[in-house]
Amino acid sequence: MKKTILFFLLVSGLGFSQQKNVKISNLPPKTEDFVFPVISYSDQPKVEYKINTFLQVDELEYVPGSQISPSKLVSTGTTSFSNYIYYYSWKKIETPKNILSIGMDGEASGAYPESFAIWKNFDLRTGNFINAEDLFQPDSVKIVEGIIRQKVKKRISDFLVRLKAEKNPPDETKDQIAMYEDCFTEHTLEDIRYFFGKDKLTFVAGRCSNHAMRALDELDSHEIELSYKELDTYWSAYTRNLLNGSDKTEKTSFRNKLYKGKIDGKYPVTVLVTRFYPADNNSGVKAFHAEYWYDKSKKLIQWDGQMKGNHISITENDHYDDATSQWIPRAFVEAEINGNKVTGTWQDAKTKKYLNLELEEL
Repeated sequence: MKKTILFFLLVSGLGFSQQKNVKISNLPPKTEDFVFPVISYSDQPKVEYKINTFLQVDELEYVPGSQISPSKLVSTGTTSFSNYIYYYSWKKIETPKNILSIGMDGEASGAYPESFAIWKNFDLRTGNFINAEDLFQPDSVKIVEGIIRQKVKKRISDFLVRLKAEKNPPDETKDQIAMYEDCFTEHTLEDIRYFFGKDKLTFVAGRCSNHAMRALDELDSHEIELSYKELDTYWSAYTRNLLNGSDKTEKTSFRNKLYKGKIDGKYPVTVLVTRFYPADNNSGVKAFHAEYWYDKSKKLIQWDGQMKGNHISITENDHYDDATSQWIPRAFVEAEINGNKVTGTWQDAKTKKYLNLELEEL
């Protein structure tokens, strides 16, 4: 065990120095309300491209190289969230060799302004976004979620003991007690935020308060720190190689991947798989969202998909019809995933014409 720990520390120390080739600067145009990271990794241009594309499409709904400014949609409230979104700062976190973790702070202004903190984690060997579910063996996911859940509950419980110990508590304290007693704690790896550190993984579970009650929420978000050593039993093979500095990569899930390919053999497209939802227990069908764009036009088009086994079915909607209160489809996709390739058909909803679809994971 001592030799293993010493090896990890030596590799990690080497990794920190090797990350000097990964540079982060501000994506122009930097303004008071737009401070967004852009990655430069001259040794690995493909990795650089994948990380920057993911960040800008996922956060800004902007395709790199588009004619508009990267900050235009978020700063004018014209993203799919219909909020004005401001990014105030970013920070590169010290991590093992193979990992890039970036924290970002900002504010979303809709009916009410709401500050946010998010973290994005990438595999520097491939440029892929790191999914929390891929970090653990399949039969360990529920165990890790249980550990996180219990630590969140203990944090809330300990604070409740302090609140209930007050004699003649004011109404504000009574409201706090009610809020914490009703707090949602059933967090899963699918929806929890997290970031890597030098020797630990930090999970950030959502706070107990809604916007109206936030002033009463002294605990705020729940940061649960678990050392790599504590989680050693549960790591997947992918994570062991990720953490120990190995260049060996393991296959990871379909979610949050970038694919490139063509429709009809002549229209180059890029696809980013985004949100994934748990499988229906009865059917085994998983729902997901993806964004794709024709490389020439660079305009985002949304896909709403379902996945069962290696088969995916996707609806590409055209517009929402107020008269019928439903989405009018533009196209349908039926395809199979085989290794790092996706092959199938794209069918025009009006003409019913089929075009071949071929994609390959970047």
